[in-house]
Amino acid sequence: MIIVHHLENSRSQRVLWLLEELGLPYEVKRYARDPKTMLAPPELMKVHPLGKSPVITDVDIAVAESGAIVEYLVDTYGQGRLKPAAGTPEHRQYVYWLHFSEGSAMPPLLMKLIFDKVRSAKVPFFIRPVVKGVADQVTKGFIAPNLLRQFVFMESELAERPWFAGTEFSAADIQMSFPLEAAQARAGMDTAYPKLTDWLARIHSRPAYQRALKRGGPYRILD
Repeated sequence: MIIVHHLENSRSQRVLWLLEELGLPYEVKRYARDPKTMLAPPELMKVHPLGKSPVITDVDIAVAESGAIVEYLVDTYGQGRLKPAAGTPEHRQYVYWLHFSEGSAMPPLLMKLIFDKVRSAKVPFFIRPVVKGVADQVTKGFIAPNLLRQFVFMESELAERPWFAGTEFSAADIQMSFPLEAAQARAGMDTAYPKLTDWLARIHSRPAYQRALKRGGPYRILD
């Protein structure tokens, strides 16, 4: 039996969704974040040394990292579903977006979250302008331009096809859900990007996505 070690409000929600799309039986073991630090609890280190989510266990196998989990589940249990055939242009797109999600999309979103917290941190009044100034400069000079470039790029890609890997929904769309939900919640990705907005509405309306929300419990992007 597959067990999803599910940290609340985290990337592991994608894993539940993938399992629902594949129609696989699984169990959910829930973990709550520390209310002060919002970090994962130490109990997760018993499953994987880094103590982070998502992690799944499948009998005696433990798999961590969202992309690795997606590939493991699709390759092991997918029977050709949710993955374009090898050697096709769609498969190349599929592999690209699986890696783009965490390799390119998430870093500037994470940086934005960090520098937003730096900007609002409680610091002595005499250094507050310096801290805020540094945060503003990093955001303006690096984070915002990178986010804008990514939004424009992803919007143009979805203008050419309905799903990230082609004309068919795939696990690449599941993998891309977290950064785009984070972008909508944290980074002002709004109706200026109608293709991305429509894509989010379509994934949220999928029955498997809705079932995963029921299994995982309340879900929101942390800010």
